[in-house]
Amino acid sequence: MNKYLSQLTSWVDERFPLTSNIKAHLTEYYAPKNFNFWYFFGSLALLVLVLQIVTGVFLTMHYKPDADMAFASVEYIMRDVPWGWLIRYMHSTGASMFFVVVYLHMFRGLLYGSYRNPRELIWLFGMGIFLALMGEAFFGYLLPWGQMSYWGAQVITSLFGTVPFIGPDIAEWLRGDYLTSDATLNRFFAFHVIALPLVLLGLVAAHIIALHEVGSNNPDGVEIKKHKDKATGIPLDGIPFHPYYTVKDIVGVVVFLMVFSVIVFFAPEFGGYFLEANNFVPANPLQTPAHIAPTWYFTPYYSILRAVPPIGISQFPGVVAMGLSVVAFAFLPWLDRSPVKSIRYKGNLYKGWLAAFVVSFFVLGYLGTVPANIWGTFDKSVRFFGGLDYAALVARIFTVVYFLFFILMPWYTKKDKTKPVPERVTG
Repeated sequence: MNKYLSQLTSWVDERFPLTSNIKAHLTEYYAPKNFNFWYFFGSLALLVLVLQIVTGVFLTMHYKPDADMAFASVEYIMRDVPWGWLIRYMHSTGASMFFVVVYLHMFRGLLYGSYRNPRELIWLFGMGIFLALMGEAFFGYLLPWGQMSYWGAQVITSLFGTVPFIGPDIAEWLRGDYLTSDATLNRFFAFHVIALPLVLLGLVAAHIIALHEVGSNNPDGVEIKKHKDKATGIPLDGIPFHPYYTVKDIVGVVVFLMVFSVIVFFAPEFGGYFLEANNFVPANPLQTPAHIAPTWYFTPYYSILRAVPPIGISQFPGVVAMGLSVVAFAFLPWLDRSPVKSIRYKGNLYKGWLAAFVVSFFVLGYLGTVPANIWGTFDKSVRFFGGLDYAALVARIFTVVYFLFFILMPWYTKKDKTKPVPERVTG
């Protein structure tokens, strides 16, 4: 048997670089030996991507991208297709879990400086993945054609209309009509099922290739390629990705699938955060829901949009702020002026600002899920704040904190007192 397998492998290698790719990306790709808990989320993101593609393929077999049939086709999947309810809930839960692991993966980068030299391009590819993922989630959100899907899409596409001069044309092109309609549904279906998945797969491939070209970062921020065995050229602080980290990642996969299964089988709506009650009601263009809010993973940026005061009736300043709040991450490699990469050796200034950023992200995320006047308003006689919603004021404060994290980063990272970085990884 080994003889035949060897012959088959040789036959394939003559026509396709199978063995060389396995060596380059698995068995002879040396990763730092001190990876910790935070390094699970990259592989988990890849797992969820595969899960979303597979479940999405099965859903498209029964889904009808037609304004008159879309909602009924989802109900058909849930009620009549064998195991259809499971596939639908796996896909809807997977969308939220995708953002959970991606946000944690990005936070790991903030902790250990994974965006620093020589990994700037890896970070930019990662930001491309994040933007494509946001687009994929937005386009997919319309497809159930429920009340929240319809009105959420109507609100978001209308925001493009606030762009001076070309805004109305962009919004009309995006919708394929003057209002969200059957044309919009067909267009979003094409983006969600074909266009953006291809972009995502290409960016993920580029992300991994770039990572394996320069090597992985580690919790110490030490470049393991600086210390190699003189005879073999193998990094002294590195171990083969396979079998060591492939086996270790299985532990993370098992724990993740346990949490994922609990949500799918016992709380697929997750209190309305993963699937809103309004989305179980057919879309009605004549009846606006009392409160329109995006899914939880968009709410920090939606809160920033609402926090920025409009100019007259134009919401364009809020749209710009919302866009900048996402794009700002792409500039981190050049904003961080610290002489060290890892938070282990950074001082209290960076740790304090990072903590403030995380708090602002969570507070803005919460405020984006509730009505703007949830806490009431200031009395009209109060100076400066008369008639302003309490929640709006809090959102503005934390929006300022959110942006100051990026704007002041060159200053506080350069001024921060750092600790000496070891020559070798510490474990």
